[in-house]
Amino acid sequence: MFQLAATNINLAEILRDAIMPEGFEVAGVNVSPGCISAVIVAGALLVVAAILRIFVIPRFKTVPGKLQAVIEKIVEFFADMAKGNSPHRYGYLGAFAFAAGIYIFVGTLFELVGVQIVVDGTVYTLPAVMSDINACIALAASAFLSILIGAIRVNKFKGVGSTLMDFSLPISMSFRLFGSLLSGLLVTELVYQVAFLYFSIVVPAIVGVLFTLVHALIQAYILPFLTTLFYGEKTEPSRKKAKKSKKPASQEA
Repeated sequence: MFQLAATNINLAEILRDAIMPEGFEVAGVNVSPGCISAVIVAGALLVVAAILRIFVIPRFKTVPGKLQAVIEKIVEFFADMAKGNSPHRYGYLGAFAFAAGIYIFVGTLFELVGVQIVVDGTVYTLPAVMSDINACIALAASAFLSILIGAIRVNKFKGVGSTLMDFSLPISMSFRLFGSLLSGLLVTELVYQVAFLYFSIVVPAIVGVLFTLVHALIQAYILPFLTTLFYGEKTEPSRKKAKKSKKPASQEA
């Protein structure tokens, strides 16, 4: 067993602060730092998307350059995922999978930037977006709502019943996202508290960056994959039972 560097540090308190970070008051409402991270990431992605659409995409060529090739590969990856898991309806699904995957990836890596804000003289370091359970629930709920709407459009009321039977889906999706970030935080904190690494900066920093990058890649794949998989299952057209043909009168005699 590794000896912890500081026995007076309680890991339970560290995890509690990560799950329920101390927020700040805005117009009488307690705002989580993760909420600020979510707004910044969403705004930055919208600005980048607008710049690409206005200045980059119109200049795409038949023989793609490096930037065009990267963009096309990412878009094709999520489009193929949607088409493979939901061959009946995949137009909107590909766009949702792409947006969700990019948002999760960038939102997870956001904590590596180390953005800080000052509110009432207190400095807050903005965490990863998905470190806030509310962000995970919101993203999972939007995925479930997309599945429900798709099922209604294809199978009408039958689609409502079949989708609502999987009411635990948004819960499992949200806790899968949140649990992944929480496990990475726990491992990183344990590395920081090991005695012979306590005064080291390089090793904990490398471990923290690697875990963050791995979680960003994995979760950016898992939630879109599960969404497209369940979407394809719930939007599959229901088969109508064939009516039995009556026997000719000559055969009944």
